[in-house]
Amino acid sequence: MRKTSLFVLAAGLTAMLCACGSEEVKETPVPSEHIESEEASAGESESQQPTVSEDAVPTSYLTGLECTEEEREQRPMAVMLNNIKAGTPQAGLAEVSVIYEAPMEGADVTRLMPLFENWQDMGTIGYVRSSRDYFVYTAMEFDAIYSHFGQATVYVGDLLNSDKVDNISGAVAGIDRPATKAFMRTDERKSPHNVYTTGEALKEAAEKFGYSMTYHDTHKQKFTFAPLGEKADHKDGKDVSVMYPGGKKTGVANGYSNVQAYFEYNPEDGKYYRYQYDGKHIDETTGEQIAVDNVIFQYCNGEFRDDKGYMAFDVHGGWQEGIDKSQYKAQVFTGGKMIEGTWSRYADTDPAYYVDKNGDPIELNRGKTWVCLIWNDHADDVVLE
Repeated sequence: MRKTSLFVLAAGLTAMLCACGSEEVKETPVPSEHIESEEASAGESESQQPTVSEDAVPTSYLTGLECTEEEREQRPMAVMLNNIKAGTPQAGLAEVSVIYEAPMEGADVTRLMPLFENWQDMGTIGYVRSSRDYFVYTAMEFDAIYSHFGQATVYVGDLLNSDKVDNISGAVAGIDRPATKAFMRTDERKSPHNVYTTGEALKEAAEKFGYSMTYHDTHKQKFTFAPLGEKADHKDGKDVSVMYPGGKKTGVANGYSNVQAYFEYNPEDGKYYRYQYDGKHIDETTGEQIAVDNVIFQYCNGEFRDDKGYMAFDVHGGWQEGIDKSQYKAQVFTGGKMIEGTWSRYADTDPAYYVDKNGDPIELNRGKTWVCLIWNDHADDVVLE
């Protein structure tokens, strides 16, 4: 398996390469650590900050949709979900606010991390799989409670057992504080693709551990939304109707290729419909196809960390003068248009912000958002039509 050499240029910051892998790894390499840089954060342009909503009514930080004040301030729940074919369809995706997707071991498939609002009353959420630390750091962008069953302990164990993350972890080796009653198994699927949880079980675990159910003071709004009641105005954007994050060919080691993942825009309702594995991506609970209002391709540096296929992705950093913009490229798809720009994130408690070529925040349509982390080594695999 080819290993790449990853060079991250930075001015006053050290970007972290977040790692992933299978749970069977026995050796214990020295884990990499993300070092926050106050200097880099302080130097961040104010134009990169999202426009904080000043709506006359409370609106969600994640979707921009109207909600109650109590709903607005409730922390989201991030759940790691399987996305190999045997683990589909997933249950609960119809209720998601934001979904993250990224390659897994060997870049053969992807894994999903949906973020749910109003999760405490949800039914079945599944099927739950193990943690990868770049997903953990991504959940931290939203001040989310993070739940999973299993983990690549040598790479993510220290992080999960630290006080940086409010996590709900399955009772497996390597976890200091397991949530023994938060996860169940169904007889209708084969192990390990049969673990699920519920809103009630997650609530009980969060209360047991004393986690705050409301946002911390460090929380920052990630997205900039169009004014309430209006659509995002991107008339200068490029018309794009179909997006293949891994291209159209199978057998390419970019994560998305074997999943056969793509999104198709429907101008009648303004939504992007998700397809994978030669068909519609369906929610098991509702039987309906998953659709979102915005799709973001966030291009990241990455590499294989070892011969077992463990991967690393850089989810910190950002474009600055002297750095190739393609290393931090972002493509935002909304309303049938594509807006190209860059992303930046300088601290664990900061979100990754998306800005256009002028350095202004890219405006999204209100609603659900799907973010695909794209490995820069395979940027040319992406197909847009």
